Amino acid sequence: MNTAVEKVEILAQILVSIRIVLITMVICSFLYPLVILGLGQVLAPYTANGSLIRNEQGKIIGSRSIAQKFSSPGYFWPRPSAVDYNASASGGSNLSPTNPEICSRAKAIITKLGGNIENKVPADLVTTSGSGLDPHITLSAAEYQVQRVAFARGLPVNTVMGILGRHAKRPAGPFTPEPLVNVLLVNIALDRLGK
Repeated sequence: MNTAVEKVEILAQILVSIRIVLITMVICSFLYPLVILGLGQVLAPYTANGSLIRNEQGKIIGSRSIAQKFSSPGYFWPRPSAVDYNASASGGSNLSPTNPEICSRAKAIITKLGGNIENKVPADLVTTSGSGLDPHITLSAAEYQVQRVAFARGLPVNTVMGILGRHAKRPAGPFTPEPLVNVLLVNIALDRLGK
């Protein structure tokens, strides 16, 4: 008789557990994401929809929040990306700073950028960010590239520096140690000059 009662109690516990799992799945997998999506659409629709930037024809050309690769000498280059600027694979390399692969990659980038003892390359042009998708570089990293960009576009250095000055921001105010520049926005501003 005890075994039959125990079996009923175990079955009742199993059914309760299944109900808890199903309710938790509905809340966590459907209701919570829908509430957050709805709040995002109401409170910050531009950001919730990816901070997309469109050209004059309405075509999406990038996101204000996600880095994209620029390699032409007439454009400012972003930080290197451990995920090749793939927004669906955000992440760092997870390699130790002493890893030989990191060191050889950094040396190759420094050589490509013309760095040497007198001409030090800013760290953010050599190191990847934690996400691999950081859309900003420091103002000093942008200034390091000014000569190349100005020469490739046939622009005076002062014109390019003026664009950087207009786009340099301190997003966290005094807590941002150095002004930051959104690479995509600066490159769009350069393209609007028509050169």
